[in-house]
Amino acid sequence: MNQSNGAAYSSAAYDSTVGIQAETVHDCDVYIVHPDATPQEKYRVGVRLLEDGSPSRAREMIRDAIAHEYDSAEVRFHWVLAMLSARTYHDLSTEEVRQLHHASGRVETYAEDTWKEALRVTFDLLAVLSTASGETGPVLKQLHDLPSHQHAAILRHLDLMLTGGLKDDLWAESRGRASAERLGNDRTRRVWAYFEPDPIGARAMPPRPSTAATAQAALPVRVALFAVSSVILWALALIAAPAQAAVELLVALGAGLTAARCGLRWGRKPRPALAAGAGIPQQRDASPGEDGFTSSVRHSFDHYFSVRTPYGFTPDAWLAHTAAIRSGLAAQIAVLYRESRVRVERVTWLIRYLAEDVRNRHNNGTLFDLDHQGRVPTRTKALTVGSLAVLGTAALATLGTAASGAAQPRPLWAFLALLGVAWSGQATAFLWLEVQREAHRVARETQQYHEQMTARQAAYQSWKNFLEGTRPSEQEMETWLTCDKTLFIDEALRHHQLTWRDLITHTILVAPAPPCKRARVRGGPWRYSRYVFRLFLFTRDGIREVSSECDFSDATRKNEQRSNYRFDALSSVQVTQNADIGYDLELILTNGPARKIRVRDADAHQLAPDENAQEISEINLSAAGSAHAFRLLEGVAADGKSWIERHGPDSLPPFQIAGSAGTRTEECR
Repeated sequence: MNQSNGAAYSSAAYDSTVGIQAETVHDCDVYIVHPDATPQEKYRVGVRLLEDGSPSRAREMIRDAIAHEYDSAEVRFHWVLAMLSARTYHDLSTEEVRQLHHASGRVETYAEDTWKEALRVTFDLLAVLSTASGETGPVLKQLHDLPSHQHAAILRHLDLMLTGGLKDDLWAESRGRASAERLGNDRTRRVWAYFEPDPIGARAMPPRPSTAATAQAALPVRVALFAVSSVILWALALIAAPAQAAVELLVALGAGLTAARCGLRWGRKPRPALAAGAGIPQQRDASPGEDGFTSSVRHSFDHYFSVRTPYGFTPDAWLAHTAAIRSGLAAQIAVLYRESRVRVERVTWLIRYLAEDVRNRHNNGTLFDLDHQGRVPTRTKALTVGSLAVLGTAALATLGTAASGAAQPRPLWAFLALLGVAWSGQATAFLWLEVQREAHRVARETQQYHEQMTARQAAYQSWKNFLEGTRPSEQEMETWLTCDKTLFIDEALRHHQLTWRDLITHTILVAPAPPCKRARVRGGPWRYSRYVFRLFLFTRDGIREVSSECDFSDATRKNEQRSNYRFDALSSVQVTQNADIGYDLELILTNGPARKIRVRDADAHQLAPDENAQEISEINLSAAGSAHAFRLLEGVAADGKSWIERHGPDSLPPFQIAGSAGTRTEECR
């Protein structure tokens, strides 16, 4: 895994070139809306999107629910939050302001409950914000009297709306909540699981098909020839000397049965398992090339075998001791899982389980069980050879008995019968052993397959359950990210000795920091293991820019950089969209070099079949705060200081709360 250091990435905050180490799309349907979904279902998905940091899509979902006659104070409250989230008043279109104005007049038509009061307070805040000399005391008291979850939701989603003295009054509370929740819910021990790919299901090598079909087809003919030849030979012997022939027949039968029994044990011994390891069959009928996936599998086996060593072994000694085992297991995994778009990280759970299994078998002395089982006892070999010798002697004795008869043709017939017995007997024995050996092998490999699948299924389910229990929810990930941004802004304000009264507005860009991992759920925004926070504080004297890298796993920051420049120093802002790369923001200052900032990576190749590329792109830009930042920076680059006159806190158009409306209009359609 690549390691970052301050020297290598000291300028990453300014010249971002994202290196994605791994990416994962979790197969989760929390944001999936089926075509026949009810308005209630669309509303619930919309609320989840809003809570998880995707307000643009949340607006669409909740607006669609309202358009289908699903309306209440609770629904309208979340719709208003979605309209205002991650936006300033100047970001609203004329039509959106009209919709909000109309919705404010419908408040009194809803039933009295806490949602109605929360909706009323939200509109009162909008009215106070648009009035330069507005009295904030009453509305702040109403805000504090709301239930905690509604109070927190208003502060979070109206973050860019709230400015000036009103935000100063609320900032201590926002900062305190961020400090308390920043590492909540065991963040440092759980974040890693979000970027862990979903494990792929358990697989094992199936038994090879039997190769004894030809032998089984030829066996009846050989048996028939052997039986006919044997009957003729012993019939001639019985005619010549019944008593002697009976003894020879009994001896031959006993020797033949003993040879068959011992020979079967000798012939069907298990193949040595050393090359495959731990009683697992070696790779069969496949010889994978050393491609990227196979190489990654081998490296993963080396890693887990080196960290899961039995007592008394050093990592190097254990690797040397299990070299053949690892090679066989790696080849097997490569055959089982080599398919398009399967990364070795999805198979890591199985590699880790196999490494532990080999270690455990070594500890309990069963690592090479099949090797020991494959050793045929000397007694069995001696009985087989001795029985065959006795059988041959009995056959020759029977030939002599049969040839001793008075009839002249008997010696010839006896000799021909013996030839038939020898030829067909050998052929019958070989065919019968092959059929039995293959049947035994198929049965043995089938048993091993089921045993392996049972054990691997249990290991897979255990790892999957552990991941699901550890992996943070989208809401937790968004809450932690919001806390990180809040405390980052607070530190910047303290460093520059600014209050919210000193600011015209602010914006923060959230971008991936190299090297990092990224993951998302279907329909959700990308989340990264490392971020670059870039904060722009707009004051009357100019712009203060602060950037820092944040390790999301433990909320630590490093490589902070600060710069200040006048409005007229920002000469150009260019946003470039590339389907293969993503979004780049280029800032050009009159007194410095151009700086390219990677805002978002391309994700077209990571779309699920039911996802829309444009929709996912908008969700990611919204989550990164890009739309608001682009508008502000492009406006300053175009208009310079005159931008203040149109966007200062005293230039907000008044928001008038409408009177009670008795009829419904189509504002949300």
